[in-house]
Amino acid sequence: MSDDLDALLDVLAVEQLDTYLFRGITPTGHMKRVYGGQVLAQAMNSASRTVDPARRVHSQHAYFLRPGDPARPILYEVDPIRDGRRFSTRRVVALQAGRAIFSTAISYQLPESGLQHQDPMPEVPGPEGLESDFDFYTSLAALHPGRFHAPKRHAVDYRIVERVDPSKPCRSPARMGVWMRANGHLADQPSIHTELLAYMSDNYLLSTALLPHALIFDSPALQTASIDHGLWFYGDFRADEWLYYHLASPCAAGGRGFNMGSIYTRDGRLVATAVQEGLMHLTAED
Repeated sequence: MSDDLDALLDVLAVEQLDTYLFRGITPTGHMKRVYGGQVLAQAMNSASRTVDPARRVHSQHAYFLRPGDPARPILYEVDPIRDGRRFSTRRVVALQAGRAIFSTAISYQLPESGLQHQDPMPEVPGPEGLESDFDFYTSLAALHPGRFHAPKRHAVDYRIVERVDPSKPCRSPARMGVWMRANGHLADQPSIHTELLAYMSDNYLLSTALLPHALIFDSPALQTASIDHGLWFYGDFRADEWLYYHLASPCAAGGRGFNMGSIYTRDGRLVATAVQEGLMHLTAED
């Protein structure tokens, strides 16, 4: 396992303070607010530690209520609202300075067989030969040091199928394809892979809705933020093996962009879907 991945897993594995109370931290960096995928994964880690390990996460529904402060710890309060014969449900509220910054409901199910069908995976180039985000943004920061930051960590390897240059974005269809995997080997524990995929799923959703408008998430005339986020899981997978994230934004309106993503294994098995609505508020004219 790489040092960066090991450090990320330490961040996602929150500290247990009491039976239903947990505390998470944010690694130091240049971010002004906590990355939403971190809160999704930390909340899932908190809830999962109060559920029978035989039950697997099958859905998560979340709202981002306030920006998280990276300098403060985050308290996660878990409400064990239901344990049924096949399903368990947990409600989690994340708090900073006594105020809720995030809330989520997570449902767990005992694995079972049943009817199956899925949309086929789109035909796309494989990840080999595609430039990683780490390499791309390291080079971009060297070319535009006042505009972009070089990444400090490489815990997750993201590779975009058709990359848009954020230094000079152009209008394009609201579609994106991204290969992604943990940059190292993970333990054979399904909850780790699910939590890491929750972490990864928050990346590039909002960016997809901005493509038709030739904007990027930190454009000066734009205020962006994740508003809500939904995840559904359909079976076991490995987050340390290549996963293909197929993204589309069918609509933007009212200062918000709606985004959908389907996540496939390398052999074309659909293992998760994600939906998200993001704030796309114009603060000034370009």
